[in-house]
Amino acid sequence: MKLSKAEEELMNHLWNLEKGLMKDLIQSYDDPKPAKTTIATLLKRMQDKGVIDYEQVGRSREYFPLIQKKEYFSKYVNNLIKNFFDNSASQFASFFTKETNLSKSELENLRNLIDSEIKKK
Repeated sequence: MKLSKAEEELMNHLWNLEKGLMKDLIQSYDDPKPAKTTIATLLKRMQDKGVIDYEQVGRSREYFPLIQKKEYFSKYVNNLIKNFFDNSASQFASFFTKETNLSKSELENLRNLIDSEIKKK
């Protein structure tokens, strides 16, 4: 499942709210706020993709995510590795560490995370 940039932005608002009515979602945006019709279109597309759903609350719909942020991000990163790094996590890690201007402290933290995962295996 691939979300557009606008859908990802709306999904982030929904993850932060956990659930919300359309007015809550619109209110969560910075100014200038998106049009109600824009949000309605995005919500419909996201529902068709199976990443959100809603419960009827009176005459309104309360939307909620069907996928957690961590799960979506994991699929996104794995797809990125597959499509841009020949399915090689080490190529991705090499690119990430060289091209993101990480500080020495951040690189040391990454090394500690990797060392910890190696010990678990």
